[in-house]
Amino acid sequence: MAAQVEHLASNMEQEISRPLAYFPPTVWGCDFASLPLFNSEIESYTKKVEVLKEKVKDMLMSSKKDLIKNIEFINLLCRLGISYHFENEIEEQLNHIFNVVHDDINDDYDLYNVALLFRVLRQHGYKISCNVFKRFKDSDGKFNKAISNDVKGILSLYEASFVSMRGEDILDEAIAFARPLLESLAMQSSPHLAKHINDALSMPFHRGLPRVEARKFIYFYEEEESHNETLLKFAKLDYNRVQLLHKQELGVVSRWWKELDLAKGLPYVRDRIAEGFFQSAGVQFEPNFALSRILLTKCIQILALVDDTYDSYGTLQELQCFTDALERGNSDQLPADYLKILYKAVLDFFEELGDDEGNEGRSYCINYTKERYKEVVRSYLVEAQWFYDGHLRPFNEYMHNALISSCFSLLPPVVFLGVEKLAGVKEFKWLETNPKLVEASKFFGRLLNDMVARKDEEKEGHCLAGNCYMKEYGVSKEKAMEELRKMCDNAWKDMNEESMRPTAVPMPSSQA
Repeated sequence: MAAQVEHLASNMEQEISRPLAYFPPTVWGCDFASLPLFNSEIESYTKKVEVLKEKVKDMLMSSKKDLIKNIEFINLLCRLGISYHFENEIEEQLNHIFNVVHDDINDDYDLYNVALLFRVLRQHGYKISCNVFKRFKDSDGKFNKAISNDVKGILSLYEASFVSMRGEDILDEAIAFARPLLESLAMQSSPHLAKHINDALSMPFHRGLPRVEARKFIYFYEEEESHNETLLKFAKLDYNRVQLLHKQELGVVSRWWKELDLAKGLPYVRDRIAEGFFQSAGVQFEPNFALSRILLTKCIQILALVDDTYDSYGTLQELQCFTDALERGNSDQLPADYLKILYKAVLDFFEELGDDEGNEGRSYCINYTKERYKEVVRSYLVEAQWFYDGHLRPFNEYMHNALISSCFSLLPPVVFLGVEKLAGVKEFKWLETNPKLVEASKFFGRLLNDMVARKDEEKEGHCLAGNCYMKEYGVSKEKAMEELRKMCDNAWKDMNEESMRPTAVPMPSSQA
């Protein structure tokens, strides 16, 4: 009898056609859940940082005597990853600098100084005109060849070009002008400078992850003969202190994931907890965003569970049932045990959000976040239906749904919920208006994701932006990728423009 039951169950399982995908195991050999607390080490670093912080603050205030030295020092603080310690002072000083230079930059300023002023001001939301670069063009409207050997100036111009907005052709021309020059100049430079140039060519500072950029620049700055020992020591100590804080937080979320023990009931899902934390730390690295990083990491992992289920395991009927259960808020009619396990994991996450925020009376914000989550799951169902249909969609139809399934509309509210006294009902009502800043980030993130998507995703028949574009417009893969890159660049420019002052919400919220 037992053999008959086993045979029947096997036959039933064989009748279920599942879109099983191969996910490689986690690459991390370390058990992050076993990471200890680093309280004593963090306390030791903090004491040293606080002593040096006052000295660096004095240096910042002293730099105000000369506008160029002031902007250079502010840039140093930003590049070294320590500007967050002096936000108020930097805000006050940049306000003054902008009021001085936004109409007329001193004719004596060279390319390096003009580009540096332009980039730093724009990165902080000050809409300085790109016309400041016209002085470096010749009578034919091209960048003057006389500046071609100015390594420092050309590199500064190149970095400044990535804070552009739509319609600023002169900055597009600057990239086209500077890039080949820098590639050539790098080959003629010392190994130290060549690496710095190549790093910029690979990832401009404005587009990089703050922690990665800070680490690279600390190494570069240390090799500079003119480096300031106090500033360098402060940057190193603070970097190591923040790194310990991040390791401690990674241990927290790893233990949470281990205690959930979902691998037994959901053996098909990926363990993405470390990757999720790195993404979260990339959004906001500063110590005061600890709760945001933890909540966002958990959110990303729970999203990965649902995404893997819809992409790689559930049947269309099961997925429809799960989507309906989330909409109703009732799991009684779920047809499979694994779906009930998944449903409980989602529910538990939102209960935790409520526990963390209940004392602040932000139920409105939590409800908003839940609705965005349901919206994402509905978009997953649409993608599953497309997969089972086996037909590529028109590009615009694909993108309309893909912008939702990218999850970029869900991540900002989760970040906001973790920031005490930063985001309230006003910020969430702003999110409800589908602001251009969020829309552009969704577009940029989705296209970038699709452009570097796994090859096996294409083989498995999933819709991707490039494939949809190729089919609709009858172009090659190379041409499709070229067009997608242009769209990414325009989305980046939109994000830059929407970050200019005045912003609809406080700057820290809009930058999150």
